[in-house]
Amino acid sequence: MMTLRQVEVIRAVMITGTIGGAAKLLNVSAPGISRLVKYTERSLGIRFFQRQNGRYFPTSEAHNIFEHINGVYKKVDDLTEIISKIGRGTLSELRIGSVPSISQIMVPRAIERIRRRYPDLHIDINILKIEEAIDYLLLGKGDCVAMSYRLDHPGLDFMPLASGELFCIVPQGHELAGRKQVTAAEIIRYPLIGIDPNDPYGRIMAEIFARNKLSYDITIRARFGTTVCALVKAGLGIAVIDQFTVAHGGYPGVEMLRIVEPTRFDTYIAVKRGASLSLHVEHFIECLRSEMRALEPSRKSPAVAASRGRKK
Repeated sequence: MMTLRQVEVIRAVMITGTIGGAAKLLNVSAPGISRLVKYTERSLGIRFFQRQNGRYFPTSEAHNIFEHINGVYKKVDDLTEIISKIGRGTLSELRIGSVPSISQIMVPRAIERIRRRYPDLHIDINILKIEEAIDYLLLGKGDCVAMSYRLDHPGLDFMPLASGELFCIVPQGHELAGRKQVTAAEIIRYPLIGIDPNDPYGRIMAEIFARNKLSYDITIRARFGTTVCALVKAGLGIAVIDQFTVAHGGYPGVEMLRIVEPTRFDTYIAVKRGASLSLHVEHFIECLRSEMRALEPSRKSPAVAASRGRKK
């Protein structure tokens, strides 16, 4: 029985024809190579080489063995290549879903970090409504979903991502523009643009008024936060929106005003209960959580982060 180390040394001597050449090829000392060759020949009862003028010539028996040794090395090379491809992500696919508010700015920033670590990883991104996340995960269409709302479902597990705040956004030149903060009572004096309050995501936005027992009228309803921002930028009203949609100056042309009343909310990563997460998925969750927590109210002011993003 030959060990892999003995196979490696015998092959190196056959290729180079000298002990010194084999030592350089394997980056070890020549005496160690010589001792291992002699030990292998003695223990197996086979003569691998004939020595002539300091050179090593394979015997006829060694030629037969050499073919099998090369076969072993071919399999090792194949294994090494497979491992390398897995390390680069070539043979894998990351399938992620996200609600629109997180997909606009946060997900691309996390994906940029993923790409640096796994340059060949295939990535599939789906923008989902909250209610679509259930089938997406349970039917195996994706690995995880970034969500701004936690569902009560026996087939899903939820892991915390980060906390966020709501902001009032107004178009440049609006009479509220330039202010640092605004109250809920002041917000409802202007035409409001927003998401249907019956929508799971819309309920987050509506709670600020419900808690303060304020009546309001959404004059224009839109499904996605990016559409809301575009309508506000066009001067058609003001809106209450989450900080992640407009983080890092992602939507120029609107100004963010902190809302006096508490507006903190939580975000989550949803996965299928009992599912085994790949290293790629775990790294994506880690990157997304890091990006979003950098904007948490307790760690950094979102308004400051947004203003810095606009200056870049």
